[in-house]
Amino acid sequence: MKLGILTAAFPTLTLDEVATWAKESGFQSLEIAVWPTGGKAVRRYAGTAHIDVGTLNESAAPRIVDDLRSKGLAISALAYYPNPLDPDPAESSAAFEHLRKVIVAAKLLQVPVVGTFVGRDKTRSVNENFDVFARVWPDLVHFAGDHGIKIAIENCPMIFSADEWPGGNNLAYNPANWRRMFDIIPDENFGLNFDPSHLVWQFIDIPRAVRDFGQRIFHVHAKDLEIRTDGLYEHGIMSAGVGWQVPRLCGLGEVNWGAFFGALYSVGYDYVASIEHEDRAFEGAVEKVKRGFEIARDNLRPFIH
Repeated sequence: MKLGILTAAFPTLTLDEVATWAKESGFQSLEIAVWPTGGKAVRRYAGTAHIDVGTLNESAAPRIVDDLRSKGLAISALAYYPNPLDPDPAESSAAFEHLRKVIVAAKLLQVPVVGTFVGRDKTRSVNENFDVFARVWPDLVHFAGDHGIKIAIENCPMIFSADEWPGGNNLAYNPANWRRMFDIIPDENFGLNFDPSHLVWQFIDIPRAVRDFGQRIFHVHAKDLEIRTDGLYEHGIMSAGVGWQVPRLCGLGEVNWGAFFGALYSVGYDYVASIEHEDRAFEGAVEKVKRGFEIARDNLRPFIH
């Protein structure tokens, strides 16, 4: 297994700057953020584009791969996490259009995985959202399959604040919904970018979820989560985590990393654990972000062999 980082936390650095630091810091892979260039980020940790997939071509792609390889780095996945089921047709269409560009870019870069969200209309029921999912998602998964690319859906509910309440902006947040997704789209290139932190506050058994869906785990996000008990007391579980779930760096929250990696090894997962940095305690300056990644690295290193 390899230890890597998601580059989205470095929006002000170039890919070369991120890669040089990653090499010096002992990381082995990069999950590269590839949001549309020139766009305006609508939420934290979105909008970073370390590769412009809209202009990438057959001559530029090998240069990127060779430069990273010279630093001892591989690209574990391309990362773009929009809301493809946004109720605004223009937003939904734009998300799918860019995802197709990301898939083409992944093939050019010889990257096997594209990480993304399924999306959700937060105001509608799960059943209504799955009706839409069944209409619009199969074509994209087939498109990815035709290009030899796996689609890895992150299991984040995308409900952190009032503007994402009541349903959140991503349907793929629990085992029942994963099963339903895979029943609708059984394609072998459709799976999960598994992040244990999102299961903590839902009180879902993380090792069991790994064992149950091991063959569908194409990529892993390494992020921790703290439950603020005072917030839970004030708001209760009906708030769906708003006000008491706090993203943290690995080792600073409540994920049992030994049990998690034990489950990953038991199902034969042997790819990348990509540290995702969303910890507000280590924001505000590039050096603080780097320090956060290094803390997570040191906490996870004993499990990576």
